[in-house]
Amino acid sequence: MNTKAFIFDLDGVIVDTAKYHYLAWLKIANQLGIEFTHEHNELLKGVSRVRSLDIILGLGKVEASQEDKNKWLLQKNEDYLSYLVDMDESEILPGVMPILNYLKEQNQLIALGSASKNARPILEKTGTLPFFDAIVDGNDVSNAKPDPEVFLLAAKLLNIKPEDSIVFEDSVAGIQAANIGGMVSIGIGDAETLHEAKHLFKDFTQMDKSFIDALIN
Repeated sequence: MNTKAFIFDLDGVIVDTAKYHYLAWLKIANQLGIEFTHEHNELLKGVSRVRSLDIILGLGKVEASQEDKNKWLLQKNEDYLSYLVDMDESEILPGVMPILNYLKEQNQLIALGSASKNARPILEKTGTLPFFDAIVDGNDVSNAKPDPEVFLLAAKLLNIKPEDSIVFEDSVAGIQAANIGGMVSIGIGDAETLHEAKHLFKDFTQMDKSFIDALIN
């Protein structure tokens, strides 16, 4: 049997923490008198915290000093973390656990490749940490997606070539990063948005074991 690297993004793929990011950013936007809708929030998918703040300030045409920006970035993270306190396995997205279990049964390697700097506590709270053979998060990389650094590092830690790596992503930048890195990209979410992915699924409930078997072999 071939051993492949199965690399998962976190937000929107394993857990839906996007709603907590939205609430934390909304609080800051409200403070600054900026309208921030769920549609606006889509612009922040797969984007770093610093860049996300710049996008929100741009929406409201608000100029700010670096000092103010640093203060808001800290506030956003503290608010976000406060929402995570009560997080548990109920936050895991539908169909994820059967796929993780099946990959383990098939002795495949599993990694996390996420821009989140809070990846480990989220995996711990949801009970998914033991599934991962390697974790690469926002603390380990300097280049944001669509740069493939996060995925290439994950594959390297698992000692697997990029072409033998499979990436599960819900953002355009993430799919592009996987493609640039020479990996198999699997989009989880909206087909129109993620049309650059090699394979597409609305969610993990639509993915069966035969699809995973085909990826392995």
